[in-house]
Amino acid sequence: MSALALNAEALYSELLRGVQQMVGPQTRLVGITSGGAWLAERLQKDLGLPGSHGTITSAMHRDDFAQRGLSSGGQTSLPFEIKDADVVVLDDVLYTGRTIRAVINELFDYGRPASVKLAVLVDRGGRQLPIQADFAAARVVLLATQSLALARDAAGLFSFDVENKA
Repeated sequence: MSALALNAEALYSELLRGVQQMVGPQTRLVGITSGGAWLAERLQKDLGLPGSHGTITSAMHRDDFAQRGLSSGGQTSLPFEIKDADVVVLDDVLYTGRTIRAVINELFDYGRPASVKLAVLVDRGGRQLPIQADFAAARVVLLATQSLALARDAAGLFSFDVENKA
């Protein structure tokens, strides 16, 4: 499947079905800024879950913080207790695993969850760390020179932006 042929809305429907299987009474959805946060927001509503979703950033725990600094992607906001919760972390694209490692460190700064699962729209391979998604709506192969990011329009519909890095 070509990255250009990826239908983000169809993949969201797959993600919805996959996350629905992970949800229990103590489940809390936490989206990684920004694409994962958009997914968590929509899933919270579509699954009819009480309360609100959380948003988490990897900025403070990145191993490349010295080069990247703080991004404008937002701050961590977890409007619920993390201790003993079953957390489902959501992201748009899983690539090297470094963002997920940083997010897990950030999550544990807020407490010790009972469990942490990862659900993503797209797993593009290329892992640098031993991190895998519990659920991926699609698995694709992209060149290292390509990037894939989720976009959201004014109506809240998802699409993908594919860029070629120089």
